[in-house]
Amino acid sequence: MKNISKTERNKLKGHKGLAIWLTGLSGAGKSTIAVELEQQLFARKIHTYTLDGDILRTGLNKDLSFSEEGRRENIRRTGEVAKLFVDSGTVVIAAFISPFAGDRKIVRELLDEEFVEVFVNCPLEICEQRDVKGLYKKARKGELKNFTGIDSPYEKPEKPEITLHTHLQNVEECVQQILDYALPKIEWKK
Repeated sequence: MKNISKTERNKLKGHKGLAIWLTGLSGAGKSTIAVELEQQLFARKIHTYTLDGDILRTGLNKDLSFSEEGRRENIRRTGEVAKLFVDSGTVVIAAFISPFAGDRKIVRELLDEEFVEVFVNCPLEICEQRDVKGLYKKARKGELKNFTGIDSPYEKPEKPEITLHTHLQNVEECVQQILDYALPKIEWKK
């Protein structure tokens, strides 16, 4: 017996797997976009799964700190999980700050042409205004250390496949921009 191939899985599902990696500051709109994107893909009968940074930090990655090393390992593990989903023929949506360019590069290399980097670009001051969890306030007061955008850097993607401007575009426009790019990549040609 032989293992089931990625091609056989894709054929069964009627589409290819893909990792859509949303990166940006806290409050930029990554999770909101991920939820709507998953709904749109699901409505098209595309098998999806969303990996959210907050959720993985309470389970698989709960042993990791927010130090630079902890953040790197968080993204590495998430990249490995994303690869498993993509290999199964699933479109995985990953919504992570993922602040370091080198870490995103490692995930890109892991997934190769099945990786789409989406820069959810939003000015810091707008992200702070959207701060429903109060994290920026805590970071500004020094109560929260190593907070991306305040006392820890965010390295903007140099060549993302997609850049969204969530301070200028609504959720529907952002999702449509992703769909326009991603749907041709996941389409299964019989």
